[in-house]
Amino acid sequence: MKCPQCVYSNPDGVKFCLSCGEKFFKNNSSEDENSFFYEFAHYVDMLPNIERSIEPKFHNIFSRVFRKHSELEAERLFIVGTALTTPKISEVKETWPKPWLFARVFIIALLIFAGFYTGVSYFGNWNFIPGVIIVGAFAVPFSTLMFFWEMNAPQNIAFYRVIYYVLTGGILSMLAAIVFFDILKNNINPITIGIVEELAKAIMVIAFVRYRKYKYILNGLLIGAAVGAGFAAFETAGYALRSLLSGDGANLYNTIIIRGIFAPGGHVAWAALTGAAFCRVQGDNRFNLSMIFRFKFLRVFILVVVIHALWDTPIQGMFPYGHTFLTIASWIVVFLLIRAGLKEIGERKLMV
Repeated sequence: MKCPQCVYSNPDGVKFCLSCGEKFFKNNSSEDENSFFYEFAHYVDMLPNIERSIEPKFHNIFSRVFRKHSELEAERLFIVGTALTTPKISEVKETWPKPWLFARVFIIALLIFAGFYTGVSYFGNWNFIPGVIIVGAFAVPFSTLMFFWEMNAPQNIAFYRVIYYVLTGGILSMLAAIVFFDILKNNINPITIGIVEELAKAIMVIAFVRYRKYKYILNGLLIGAAVGAGFAAFETAGYALRSLLSGDGANLYNTIIIRGIFAPGGHVAWAALTGAAFCRVQGDNRFNLSMIFRFKFLRVFILVVVIHALWDTPIQGMFPYGHTFLTIASWIVVFLLIRAGLKEIGERKLMV
C-alpha cells in the first residue's frame, strides 16, 4: 500500500503511513478521537515486533542498531506507558526485542560533549565547563538506561516517569548513602562501601516499585537502571568537579572518560539487577518486608555487593582488566534476568 503523500510502501492493513503519518481511511465510527494516537503507536510498532528474535544472540539483539530508522519509530518509543499506548499482556511479545535508539542517544551525547570540549580546549572559554561535566557525566549512564528502556517489553512505564526516577532516585539514594556513611564513620572500606551504596539504591528502587505496583521483572530492570544512572551521573559529576577545583584540568577529562567507559558495568547494571530481583520476588503480591530476605532476592543483592566491593578494592593490576571482567560478569546476569523477564511474560499470557 503506497502512501499518496510520500509514496512510502506500507504493509497491507495499516491505516496510517509508517513514514509520514498520512491517514489512509476516514473513520466514520463513533470511536474516541484519540484512536489516531493508538493506531499510530500500534502500526509503527508492527515491523519492529515482526523482526524480533527468539534466540538471545548478540548479532540478533543488536542487529537493528546499524539499520536506518524513521523518525516515527523513535517517536513511537517515547509515547509508550500511557493509558492509550500500554498494550495488554496478551499483545506483548515475549521474544527478544531489538534495541537501537540507545546507540543514537550515545552518538548524539558524544557529539555534544565534543562540542563542549572544543569550547574549553580550543577556545579557552570556561562557560563550556558546566556542559563538559553534565553531558560527560550523563552520556554513558543515560545511553545505557535507554537500552533498558527499549528492553522493557511490557511498555508500561512512561518516559517522563523514567526521568523522574533518574533525578529523584539518583539524588535520594546518594543522600541515603551519605547518611549511612556518616553512621559508619571510620569503618569505611570496599565492603562497607558496596553494602551502603547498593542498599541505598535498593531502598529507592523498592520504594518506586512498591508505590507504582510494577510487577514485571523487566520493570524492575528499567527502574533500577534509572536509579543507578542517576547515582552514577551525579557521582561522576562530583568527582569531575573536585578534579577541576583541585587545579588538575587533565584529570577532569580522565575522570569523565574512564568512568564513562565503565559506567555500563557499574551502578546502572548493579541497581538494575537489584530491581529485577525484587520484582521477581514480589510479582503480583503486596509488598512485605520479608520479601527482601528471600533467597531469590538476597543472592542477587549479595552478588551485586560483592562485585561492587571488588570494583573498589585497590588490588594492584585490578584496573582495567579486573573492571572489564566484573562488567562482563554483571551483564551476563543482566541478560539472564532479561531472559527470565521475557519468559515471565510468556507465562502470564498463558494465564490470560
